Amino acid sequence: MAGDELDELYSAPPEEFTALRGKLAAAAKKRGDTDAAKRIAAARKPTTAAWVVNRLAHTNEDAIRSLADLGDRLRAAHAAMDGAAIRELSAEQRSLVDELVRAAFDAADIKNPSAALREDVTGTLQAAIADPEVANRLGRLTKAERWSGFGDFGATTAVSSSARSSRSEPKPKAEPSRTHDKSRSGGREEEDDRSARAVEDAKAALAEAERAKDEADDELSDRQTDLAVARLRRDEMRQRLEEAERSLDAADEAYSEAKKASHDATDLVKKAKTRLKDVQRAR
Repeated sequence: MAGDELDELYSAPPEEFTALRGKLAAAAKKRGDTDAAKRIAAARKPTTAAWVVNRLAHTNEDAIRSLADLGDRLRAAHAAMDGAAIRELSAEQRSLVDELVRAAFDAADIKNPSAALREDVTGTLQAAIADPEVANRLGRLTKAERWSGFGDFGATTAVSSSARSSRSEPKPKAEPSRTHDKSRSGGREEEDDRSARAVEDAKAALAEAERAKDEADDELSDRQTDLAVARLRRDEMRQRLEEAERSLDAADEAYSEAKKASHDATDLVKKAKTRLKDVQRAR
């Protein structure tokens, strides 16, 4: 039962995650499923990139199968050291990842994702191809994944990374036409270079700020999760304490009744002994 509720939780928009987690945990606790309540309460809020990929996994089962299938074929090609197959499958990987990145943002209804968010989603899908463990966690990811590229699978990620870098690098500027006024041309070129550097610096700063925000949101989610788990444990301890106190009251009452019965029995024994003595003297 907890599995279905976790799927519901991880497919919900990030802004609804915390409230829904509390609601589902409370429902599980109410029906007496303590283990499910703990699992739900311990679920960590996903970053935006993780949620985008989770959303894709929940709305497009073909995407998961395609990633897993391509990963299997790439591993087989690397194991066989089949260069032609590796090159062909690497091209297929780039095409599939690009297609699924677009599908993921469409499913998440994000029209203009930031460069940092797009990079994190892309990296996560590539990691799912390279690592079966990541592929198995699709749908319940809590943060963006990144595959190192080391090991038998290295060539594929190297190709993907270089392709992504080549797309992101600015194209070299065409050499300006020479005029008789070299000083004016040189000044304009320097100004253009400064402007281009300023734009790139601003983009880099924005990407870093967005990544820092994701990390801060992730930390906040962790603390919210810890708080939810602590509250659940406190409630459980309170319930156990109440049950223990009820058991203590019942035991105390039973002891009092048993003690009274013992006293009554002692009185009966005394009376019986007295009567026996009286009967014996009368004879």
